[in-house]
Amino acid sequence: MKKTIIIVDDHLLIAKALQGIIDNFTDFEVIDVAENGKDLIQKLRNTGKLPDIILLDISMPVMNGFETALWLKQNHPEIKIMALSMQGDDNSVIKMIKSGAKGYLLKNTHPKDLENALSKLSSDGFFYPEWASKIIFSSMNGDNANEKIVKISEREKEFLTYTVTELSYKEIAEKMHCSPRTVESYRDQLCEKLDLKTRVGLAVFAIRNGFAES
Repeated sequence: MKKTIIIVDDHLLIAKALQGIIDNFTDFEVIDVAENGKDLIQKLRNTGKLPDIILLDISMPVMNGFETALWLKQNHPEIKIMALSMQGDDNSVIKMIKSGAKGYLLKNTHPKDLENALSKLSSDGFFYPEWASKIIFSSMNGDNANEKIVKISEREKEFLTYTVTELSYKEIAEKMHCSPRTVESYRDQLCEKLDLKTRVGLAVFAIRNGFAES
């Protein structure tokens, strides 16, 4: 079954062109197009059908991408948000991630890279290209919570090596020869110790502190 997508962009020609590209992808289909966040909310309420992914522009009238992402985060956290914008500056990337986006792409992205990004977002729960990852890493350099000394067990260190992979938590559990619930406890304990909230944060910590597998 194909993953469903709603495009939110106030430029109709761009949205329709993007729809045509995505509808040719093997595993994805666009089920609707919205002009801004307010239009999206109304469509979701009217149909009651939630998409798997929302491709979200940032600069829009009435209700912009930041506001829309935050609303989705608060009301439908199960929907994965991929920002798709012309804005690639540090502030926009960081603000979109804090608002709930799990991925970030520029509008000049090649269709094949878009398809790959959507696949990664679906399977891993997040996707950031190298340039966006660098912004995320840089933003965490001044985060004192990540610099403080914490005691990390050997099993938690092992778990950290897998956070940067494409493995699901269930697959990580198989690798570590334990139950998925135990893996979730490692995740929760590390998030509490390091004052982090997501797997992306854990992966960043793992890379910065040498826990990532080579």
